[in-house]
Amino acid sequence: MIRNIILFVSIGLMIFFSFLLFNFNKNNTVMTVKDHTYITKSNLALKMTEPPSFLKTADDLMEKVKLIKENQYPEPTRWGESVNGVIQKIDTDEKVIALTFDACGGDFGSGYDKELIDFLIDEGIPATLFINSRWIEANLEQFHYLASVDLFQIENHGTEHRPLSVNGGTAWGIQGTTSVEEVVTEVITNYKMIKELTGHEARYFRSGTAFYDDVAVQIVTDLGMKVVNYDILGDAGATFSASQVRDALLRANPGSIALLHMNQPSSGTAAGVKAAIPKLREQGFTFVTLEQGFKLE
Repeated sequence: MIRNIILFVSIGLMIFFSFLLFNFNKNNTVMTVKDHTYITKSNLALKMTEPPSFLKTADDLMEKVKLIKENQYPEPTRWGESVNGVIQKIDTDEKVIALTFDACGGDFGSGYDKELIDFLIDEGIPATLFINSRWIEANLEQFHYLASVDLFQIENHGTEHRPLSVNGGTAWGIQGTTSVEEVVTEVITNYKMIKELTGHEARYFRSGTAFYDDVAVQIVTDLGMKVVNYDILGDAGATFSASQVRDALLRANPGSIALLHMNQPSSGTAAGVKAAIPKLREQGFTFVTLEQGFKLE
């Protein structure tokens, strides 16, 4: 009898300590704190996956995708950066500007502009980050950090960074998607990745190269997202010098949306943004995320 009791207690203790060890390992995550240094901390509350919420909406999303793939869309009639349905600025007279930063990923686009991000945080500048799946995969730790910063709004920059087309349109030498199915895959695969990693449901989409045909834009709308481009070409794919970035931003109008990049730390983007921000503030501009800006319309 005593032997059975001892055995039962031993098994119970083993299960208890195994549970503690599992949760300790699971919750110890390397993250970045406000001073931009890395720490290891257990039980850190992150904006991570929320499985119950995701499971509630997953079936609805898949049903929507199924209907879109079965729909008979017309042939596209327009191709470019400003086709019908693409938002290029915020419709407001208030002196606000939305800084948006793309993270494109891939062999030449998976860098992380820490100087730029640290500056935005230190100065309290809200920004919208359009992030591609390839960049997330290459920078998972940084992605978790960015998603945990309240100043930043994370949005969808596609899966393979392709122009969005139903018949294979090409932009800047990059082959676009070639069918309704490929459009859906380019948008939804990254949407799911962002959702699963952060719990955030992306509401805005920008394609690789910011080119679309009008049917692809309609498909994004049917998926429940809005296509957002820009009225200020802030760094021309991170090719502008610091002075060119500064001058581009200083041409802002009320409701402007600036397109910049956060994945090219050797570019002039960070220095140009740092030079422009004080001058824009002197002109009376304030900075908003897209979500904050659209609420002003």
